[in-house]
Amino acid sequence: MASGLQIQGDESVLLRVTHSNLKSFSADIRFSLQITVESVKEKLWRKCGTSVNSMGLQLYDDTNTKISDLTDNSRPFGFYSPLDGYRLHVIDLDPASVTSGGWLEDTSLVEKYSISEEAYEKRDGTFRKFKGKLTSQNPSTPGNKLGDRCEVEPGEKRGTVKFVGLAENLAPGYWVGVQYDEPLGKHDGMVKGVRYFDCPPLHGAMVRPDKVKIGNYPERDLFEVDEI
Repeated sequence: MASGLQIQGDESVLLRVTHSNLKSFSADIRFSLQITVESVKEKLWRKCGTSVNSMGLQLYDDTNTKISDLTDNSRPFGFYSPLDGYRLHVIDLDPASVTSGGWLEDTSLVEKYSISEEAYEKRDGTFRKFKGKLTSQNPSTPGNKLGDRCEVEPGEKRGTVKFVGLAENLAPGYWVGVQYDEPLGKHDGMVKGVRYFDCPPLHGAMVRPDKVKIGNYPERDLFEVDEI
């Protein structure tokens, strides 16, 4: 081991990091050779959850041969002569650690959240209530199916439902994407860089459910005139 290693400038190495408890954990992380072993542990703590005081470190070369145990927290990391491509192995020494027992990897060990039907029915803003609201606008038709004909207020603009759901880049709550029969919209189904549906340019609109009526709304005849 080269205890007299001279570290120049801001030299750093790119190492593959593995963990004793997290079998699926593998990350390529760059470390400065000037920081202490304790600082290396602090950086790894943020990555894998093992506390600094419970962490042991082993350095392996590119042939998977162990080079050394990093036992002195006060030494600069470069003292142990790591090179690009080497592996830094984290050993969690705490039997009660959050990483032990597979809790962070095996989702079957996690208690699942559940809610009763009664409690769900009392909640506002659920998708079930949204669907019911659309259906109540015209009980004879399903109110949430893609392809349903609709009419949008204001303006009695007719079209086809092309999207129903959340649109996080617009505003909270549910939205209905409509393809108008005529170029009365604002886009082609893409809004703020997110594509919600496809339609011809200026035929698309994203509107709130209370503006949409579902029903038998055929396309208007372009040559239709009022009787005199």
